[in-house]
Amino acid sequence: MFLVGWACYHVLRQNSRKQRLAKLPPGPYPFPIVGNILQLGLNPPQSLAKLSKIYGPIMYLKLGSISTIVVSSPEMAKEVLQKHDHVLSGRRTLAAAQVYDFGNKSMAFLPVDTRWRHLRKMSKEQMFSLHTLESSQEIRQNSIQKLYDYIHKCSIDHQIVDIGEVAFITAHHLISATICSIDLPLFNSNSIQELRESIQGMTKVVSTPNLVDYFPVLKGIDPQGIMKESKSYFGKVYSILQDMINERLKLRGLKNDILESLLDYSQSNPSELPSDDVKHFLLDLFAGGLHTVSSTVEWAITELIRNPEKMLKARNELWDVVGGNEQVKESDISRLPYLQSVVKETFRYHPVGPFLIPHKAEVDVEINGYIVPKNAQILVNIWAIGRDSSIWLNPDSFEPERFLNCKTDIKGQDFELIPFGSGRRMCPGMPLAYRMVHLIVATFIHNFGASIS
Repeated sequence: MFLVGWACYHVLRQNSRKQRLAKLPPGPYPFPIVGNILQLGLNPPQSLAKLSKIYGPIMYLKLGSISTIVVSSPEMAKEVLQKHDHVLSGRRTLAAAQVYDFGNKSMAFLPVDTRWRHLRKMSKEQMFSLHTLESSQEIRQNSIQKLYDYIHKCSIDHQIVDIGEVAFITAHHLISATICSIDLPLFNSNSIQELRESIQGMTKVVSTPNLVDYFPVLKGIDPQGIMKESKSYFGKVYSILQDMINERLKLRGLKNDILESLLDYSQSNPSELPSDDVKHFLLDLFAGGLHTVSSTVEWAITELIRNPEKMLKARNELWDVVGGNEQVKESDISRLPYLQSVVKETFRYHPVGPFLIPHKAEVDVEINGYIVPKNAQILVNIWAIGRDSSIWLNPDSFEPERFLNCKTDIKGQDFELIPFGSGRRMCPGMPLAYRMVHLIVATFIHNFGASIS
């Protein structure tokens, strides 16, 4: 009887597994060991977009040993990020992000637990609330004045300006001023250049496809040298941030800013934010903010240079609303619909990351009639969504006009445009990034538009 019972159990278990596999989303057949990795090619977002035309907006792939679900439509993105986000908000920590314990300390990679909720609540209510951003507006305006003075001088002197470098430095100054009340040297600073190289290096190693993530057995070998590079870049940035914290600890209570709030919170709630973890939190803010803002600004100005008639339209709007000699302010943004359209179109056409940070399924979930298996990583291909001709007219053209008289926003409710994600994993720094991108782009156009056109 025992053997019969065991045999029945085994048969039922096998049948259940076959039924479960049969309900996986469609996708290309995986090769032994490597799975579908070779089909990603040199440009994974484009390769996966092409595959989605064959297999549909929700696909199943095997990337090495990792089961992967790829979604490529607003409808499927909404299923993952909103309808089922309570069970699809887990994280797989990338190997490159595990150095210095960052993967276990960063809010971006923490599981959705009590500690994550406390940090998220603090971010929303103390750091990026409307009140906090309004009260720190003057600090950012002083930084923008320095940008204005610099590009105005370059324009008069006919100097060549590296837009990417200036965008990064200005973003760094804005973030530093807002978070730490630090008035940094704005341009021609070796320390700023070192930080830029380190942040860019971090972004590169974390976003580079790493064999270790798909074949964990290779971790000790580090075949691409990514772990070694990652440790170097993270170490440099952590050193800079720790120096910043140490300086503030000598001057506690003299400034009222985000860093002061972080230190106060850590002192009152050491179990939720240990003092040693403050630097990890700062890294989330600096690395994410600097890369997002500087990259978006650089692409926006690049596209306007390629399309001088659009540059002229944006510049004329600024002159009509702000005037020729006045400095652009955050309060002006709501009165500049074409500028807002330029920024939205930049997020669509050149998303900072072609994929949102991968989610992980905590349990088996049914979506659109298919099973997303437990522990599968989920990739939302926002590049594919942004270039989908069934959503956008002329998707391969830079056309800010598409957003005029259009209610589509970037705040996580319109799933055809989600550069900051949506749901509980949405980027908490979006309100600050939104202000900074518009301010910097507007300042470039307003004061430098005629020359760079």
